[in-house]
Amino acid sequence: MQHMKWIVALLWLLALLLAGWTLRQLPFAAIGSTISALAIADWLWWILLNAVILLLAAMRWDVVTRALGSKLALSLLFRLRQAGSAVSFLTPGPHFGGEPLQLYWLYSHGRLPLHRAMLSLGLDRFFEMFTNFSVLLAGVLMLATTSTLAASDSLQIITVLSLTLLAMLAAALVVLRQPQWLTTRFEALAQRWRQHPRLSRIDSQWQQLGAELRTAVTTQRPRLLLALVLSILGWIALLAELQLLLHFLGLALTPAAFILLIVAMRLAMLLPMPGGIGSIEAALLWSFQLLQLPAAAAIGLIALTRLRDAVVLLIGLYCLYLGRNHPGRSDLEHTNADNPPRH
Repeated sequence: MQHMKWIVALLWLLALLLAGWTLRQLPFAAIGSTISALAIADWLWWILLNAVILLLAAMRWDVVTRALGSKLALSLLFRLRQAGSAVSFLTPGPHFGGEPLQLYWLYSHGRLPLHRAMLSLGLDRFFEMFTNFSVLLAGVLMLATTSTLAASDSLQIITVLSLTLLAMLAAALVVLRQPQWLTTRFEALAQRWRQHPRLSRIDSQWQQLGAELRTAVTTQRPRLLLALVLSILGWIALLAELQLLLHFLGLALTPAAFILLIVAMRLAMLLPMPGGIGSIEAALLWSFQLLQLPAAAAIGLIALTRLRDAVVLLIGLYCLYLGRNHPGRSDLEHTNADNPPRH
């Protein structure tokens, strides 16, 4: 137990160091000069939009979890998502990194069986990433019809995004149709750890995962469709937030310019940099230069987006702090009866 406490303390120290490093990279001077021009109504609209974005993501996870036959408190899922997002933000590539923590908390805090926790998290991430890549692909296809991007650049990006989407669909079909094939492959990888009580049940875990996924696909299609709709609504809210920030800066972009901006920013977030530090700034400066927009406006947009990122990161760290212990009774009382507490 004492050894585990030391590990937790070291992990917290590392997280705080990474958070401090990330916050130090923020352009505080530009942030201060930019936000000083915002009115109270601007702040209220901005806060409301970001609250909607965060809530829609938690609601999608809630819908997915219910489709699998479990029911967790939305507040718990919100905290798990924001804590995992904070870890992802601080690790290379702001889209991934917090999933092991979320999986552990679903299993220990949410009292979900391991296979259902994996499926809940996997489906939620699948909806999120599939929607992200689909919207990006649609955006690049639209840009390909204009002279904004070179034809060779458009073709390369379209190819990568299309292959990524096909790979995601292929992986989903394998899990859905051939769980035994995955079981065999994981058995070979985990052979040396087969004596572990969790890994010794890998066969049944994968079989249950495949069975519950097939059941959800065949009997819970309305809920899965709702999860997809929530993902799309989340993207609409993201686009609305970017439009609002451009309005704050007094910029009115053409549809092609707006699409270029959002595509450049989202592609930059896929690069392996903690929080996209550096990559997003470079993408915005490049986009503004290509569109012949003022560099000062690019700095202002960077300042506003980084201010939002810093606030969301602090919220995530607070959720991470709250989740260091098991949740309260109010969180667990919403757990489905078929998931009794484990001892």
